[in-house]
Amino acid sequence: MPDFEVSYSALQRRDPSLDGIVFAAVKTTGVYCRPVCRVRTPLARNVCFYPSAAAAERAGYRPCLRCRPETAPFCPAWKGTRTTVERALALIQAGALDTGGVDALATRLGIGPRHLARLFAEHLDASPLQVAQSLRIQRAKRLLNSSDLSIAAIAQHAGFKSPRRMTAAFVSLYGKPPSAMMRPSPKDARPGHPILLGSTTWRSVDAGTCSD
Repeated sequence: MPDFEVSYSALQRRDPSLDGIVFAAVKTTGVYCRPVCRVRTPLARNVCFYPSAAAAERAGYRPCLRCRPETAPFCPAWKGTRTTVERALALIQAGALDTGGVDALATRLGIGPRHLARLFAEHLDASPLQVAQSLRIQRAKRLLNSSDLSIAAIAQHAGFKSPRRMTAAFVSLYGKPPSAMMRPSPKDARPGHPILLGSTTWRSVDAGTCSD
C-alpha cells in the first residue's frame, strides 16, 4: 500500500489510480471511503488508510453511503501481486468460505492455513474470514436494494448461515438490521408522499469518516 503522503495526495486529487488500492477512513465520524469520493477532503490529521474494505470494517469503520467503498473491494488493482492471494480471493468470491472453512481453503491452494493468514495480513490487513464477511454483506445489501426476496432468502443467497447471523453483521457494521435497508414496496410510493428510508443514529468510534 502507498505511504500516507501519497495516499492523502491521491485523496485530495480524487485520483482513480488508487481506487481499490487504498481506502480512506476519517477519525471523526467513523466512515471509510474510496479515494475518488466527491465529499470534501478531510484534514490529514483525521485520516488513516487501509488496504482493503475488510480491514477498514475490522477497525470499526462503516462504508460511506455516497461512494459505497464496500462494493469495490475486489477490483484487480486491490488484489495485490501474489498469485496465491488472487486465487484465494477468487475462491472466496465463489463462496469457498460460505460452505467450508479456512483450513479447506488453504488445502485447495496447496498451503497451510497459517501461511494463508500471513499472506492476507500482508496484502489486505484482514483475515480470509473478514474478507468473506465483507463480501457476504455486499451481496446481501445488493439483494436488499434490488429484489423482493425475504430476509431469510437473502441471507441464504448471500452466504450467511442464518438470518440471525446476517442481522448481527448488519447491526455491527451499519447500526441497523437488514430489514431497515430493504427496497420499499411500490404500494408505499404514493404521489405527494415521499418514501422515507429511515434514519440512523450512529455509534461513535475511535476512527473517522469521509462522508455519510
